[in-house]
Amino acid sequence: MTVREGAAMSRREEAEVFGATGGPLLATKGSLAVRLATTVEEITAAQHLRYRVFYEELAARPDETARASRLDSDTFDAICDHLLVVSKSQPAAGEAIEVEDGELVGTYRLLRQNVANRHGGFYTEDEFDIVPLIARKRGLNFLELGRSCVLKPYRVRPVIELLWQGIWNYVRIYDLDVMLGCASFEGTDPDQHALPLSFMAQHCAAPPEWRVRALPHRYIDMNRLPRELIASKAALKEMPPLIKGYLRLGCYIGEGAVIDEQFNTTDVLIILPISAINARYFSHFGAPDEGPRAAPYSGAA
Repeated sequence: MTVREGAAMSRREEAEVFGATGGPLLATKGSLAVRLATTVEEITAAQHLRYRVFYEELAARPDETARASRLDSDTFDAICDHLLVVSKSQPAAGEAIEVEDGELVGTYRLLRQNVANRHGGFYTEDEFDIVPLIARKRGLNFLELGRSCVLKPYRVRPVIELLWQGIWNYVRIYDLDVMLGCASFEGTDPDQHALPLSFMAQHCAAPPEWRVRALPHRYIDMNRLPRELIASKAALKEMPPLIKGYLRLGCYIGEGAVIDEQFNTTDVLIILPISAINARYFSHFGAPDEGPRAAPYSGAA
């Protein structure tokens, strides 16, 4: 079963579609599982993990409220779904953030278009001019991906692929057509990322019908090196695993980057229409018209 974006899911529909994956579970691999948060306490755990990664590890700048609570939160959290990556293994390092079925090691925030339309739009609109694209693609259903973070020991390709499998199952459950959202390089000096930014500008730019620009007052030119100095393998090596994963899938990149001073990042826009996904990945993740794939997983630790 899939649900087109018109009205919100009923409880019966939600139980039916998520019943195919064993509750809110979306993907599994070994001792790891990707599922949706179902309680306020689990969303708070996700906010705590985001604070730990964004503010304590990656040098984002917390306001007084965030510093006191040690939570990364905003008004969008209340209207989004929150993907959780849960490990049943022993904690890799440091103080574990525990949920009912294990240690929380990653999270991702998902906002469907029909929900965004009822609450003033997408978070991404603060950085990129996505409204004209959505208007041009009327009839397609968009999903915003954001606030992605994974604990450092888990930032490896198998975990990124598991996270993608969970998102992909979610996309098929809700019959969504396009994924978009900001992805980040650490630091606010774009020249430190001149090679990967230039590679994306020259080789991964969105075609005209999918083109989106950074907002004029925030626009940073990505094309910082001449083409003859761009070595593809070297550029890919310098990219964060998440961006590299999106590029493997066949995403487009928006025009211009944005500096986010609060989060100490240089942001690019990922645009991933389902129709643009490299078909070779369907044998692994499942074709768009197949039911969600998820191995059995015991929620109790």
